[in-house]
Amino acid sequence: MSRNPFLDPTLQEILQVIKPTRADWDTRIRVIDQLRDVLQTVECLRGATVQPFGSFVSNLFTRWGDLDLSVDLFSGSSILFTGKKQKQTLLGHLLRALRASGLWYKLQFVIHARVPILKVVSGHQRISCDISIDNLDGLLKSRFLFWISEIDGRFRDLVLLVKEWAKAHNINDSKNGTFNSYSLSLLVIFHLQTCVPAILPPLRVIYPKSAVDDLTGVRKTAEESIAQVTAANIARFKLDTAKSVNRSSLSELLVSFFAKFSDINVKAQELGVCPFTGRWENISSNTTWLPKTYSLFVEDPFEQPVNAARSVSRRNLDRIAQVFQITSQRLLSDCNRNSIIGVLTGQHIQESLYRTISLHSQHHANGMHNVRNLHGQARPRNQQMQQNWSQSYNTQNPPYWPPPTQSRPQQNWPQNNPRNLQGQPPVQGRTWPVITQTQTEQKSQYKNGNRPFKNTSAGSSQNQGHIGKPSGHMNGVNSARPAYMNGVNSARPASKIPSQGGQMWRPRHEQ
Repeated sequence: MSRNPFLDPTLQEILQVIKPTRADWDTRIRVIDQLRDVLQTVECLRGATVQPFGSFVSNLFTRWGDLDLSVDLFSGSSILFTGKKQKQTLLGHLLRALRASGLWYKLQFVIHARVPILKVVSGHQRISCDISIDNLDGLLKSRFLFWISEIDGRFRDLVLLVKEWAKAHNINDSKNGTFNSYSLSLLVIFHLQTCVPAILPPLRVIYPKSAVDDLTGVRKTAEESIAQVTAANIARFKLDTAKSVNRSSLSELLVSFFAKFSDINVKAQELGVCPFTGRWENISSNTTWLPKTYSLFVEDPFEQPVNAARSVSRRNLDRIAQVFQITSQRLLSDCNRNSIIGVLTGQHIQESLYRTISLHSQHHANGMHNVRNLHGQARPRNQQMQQNWSQSYNTQNPPYWPPPTQSRPQQNWPQNNPRNLQGQPPVQGRTWPVITQTQTEQKSQYKNGNRPFKNTSAGSSQNQGHIGKPSGHMNGVNSARPAYMNGVNSARPASKIPSQGGQMWRPRHEQ
């Protein structure tokens, strides 16, 4: 498999944008506290607790990820069955309390779902939340995904990239007949089980049966027992020195992931994805999967034989396979950085990455001449290299790169000298001042330690404050700042907004 030199650094750029920061964690914790306050106002829910689960617990959420919350009625006591009708009634009371508080909006009651949920958005933090009742199964599965991510860090990075890719291509929406995030995580697990050499073991090695079946009796005892068995098996797997080590890069694993499922619509006719055994299983020979009523079968290893991909429709499965195939072909080709970003991310991620590049360009254009470009490579020193970089990245050259060598009368400065502004392209809307012969002689006198005489001849600087430079210029750069750059909220026409000026939002880096 050919290595694209742009792929790995671009994937790291994407991860840097989508991975949550400490502030993102704190924001979600505040949302949980707000929901707990609302519970105290509901008579039938007093004493209940709010437990997060899903990607927040498994540490597989992005900065824009939803928050899954469970209202636990029997925390710390025996596990009791809560019927669907009772869950619907309790969520109805909670819905009225949330509406009365005035701190939540976009309230939607999905009453007839397999697991009834209440969809809301927190008023201040703008975090989308899915609230359910006594979702112990969801909490257990989230913990398993977190434990699996501790085996190999590439699992988390792959899940984050795959989820962002799926959202960008509109195939991460179970309501519209495509994947849910949980089934995408299971596909990544299956990929790491079936690559050579394998990175993850069959999940029966981690827990030998359907874990949900063991959620009986006293809740604390059941959860601790499952956690202890899982921890011991994971430690045993990690200490196994006989297994081969897979040293594939993140980009290699991602490319092979898309290639593996590029014909998933064809395989799904006879085979099912089984992370519990770590291999493709024939549907007709698995009696627990019959009768075949789903277009795609991805078995939930922690709640067998439930199909985690039951929402995928036949019509959408063909489109999903096509997206897998196109993405695989694009990444295997000699695509540039912008093409990689375009095929793997949505519009909001692309804008964040492009704003970051623009800020770097602005930083250099304002006089900070770093000798390295945005990808840690030495910037080109000749026209051919500069042209190759421009073609590879499908973008115009940054403004701080020097143009082809040009002869300069009266001066013999090196072409890459940062003071050599006469040979650089002018900033938009500005022109460089012309250095006259008289001004050149005056500069030479300064270099020799002599002070030139003031005169009123052409090119004189007597009324300008700087030798050879008009008012508002310093070293050939216009230092006069417009009002909006000085913090003044003055109106400016949209057509005259400079491409490098103004304030831009910068995504926070992971802490």
